[in-house]
Amino acid sequence: MENWSVPQDDRPYIRPARSFNPWLAVAAIGALAWALAFYFRTWTEPAPPAPPPSAPALEAPAPPPAEPAIRHPLEVSNDAPAALPSLENSDSMLRDSVSRLIGGKAFADMVVPYQLVRRIVATVDNLPRRTAPTRVMPLNAVPGAFAAVTNGEQTVVDTNNYRRYVPYVNVVAAIDAPSLVRGYVNLYPLFQRAYEELGFPGKYFNDRLMEAIDDLLETPELDAPVKLLRPRVLFEFADPDLETRSAGEKILLRMGPENAARVKAKLWEIRRELLAASGRR
Repeated sequence: MENWSVPQDDRPYIRPARSFNPWLAVAAIGALAWALAFYFRTWTEPAPPAPPPSAPALEAPAPPPAEPAIRHPLEVSNDAPAALPSLENSDSMLRDSVSRLIGGKAFADMVVPYQLVRRIVATVDNLPRRTAPTRVMPLNAVPGAFAAVTNGEQTVVDTNNYRRYVPYVNVVAAIDAPSLVRGYVNLYPLFQRAYEELGFPGKYFNDRLMEAIDDLLETPELDAPVKLLRPRVLFEFADPDLETRSAGEKILLRMGPENAARVKAKLWEIRRELLAASGRR
């Protein structure tokens, strides 16, 4: 592990007959006198100025259209297996699929070979967050120790540190994106099951995957070694904008600009294939 801070009655109304009431006559005469006085005053006194026209009532803006429950639905492939194993028994299938995709040696060297679906789902969900615990990641830790260089009062990432990530980046860059996405779509019910089990019933894992990819693609491109602080035990980025970035973006920043550019190029390919698999371009 590296030293990083890482919701009614329908009847007609009939007026009853009334006997003559003298008080009603008095009231009627009084009302007539009041009406004549009002008539005389209205026609003999100048009319008060008309009030300014009131501003037309503004219509309330229409509410924004409701966001669909599933933004990136996946189309079921004809190549999907008729029956999938349970999550507990899915490791064998995943190991075979991933080994064919990246090669047996790379799988043996880099991949944690058990609880693969759950690890992938948990990591994808964590990458756009502030922290991504390494204990649930599907990859082994990058060999070696993180290196920094201090010149006077300034500490920066040692550029030699970037070499540690090259074998992993080489594997990512060599992945055939269409094959990766086809395998993912065929096994998607397993990923969805694991995502709901993680605590997101009613949510769609592929939507979260797209969010994670888009977040990674927003990682800034830096042309100089990153400045660091070490207020306690762990290193932090000196730039507050970088330090408050997501866990996934920080991983790309730590591996250096060239490695990050290669990973982002592959992410763009995977994103295009995912959009095509969901019927979008």
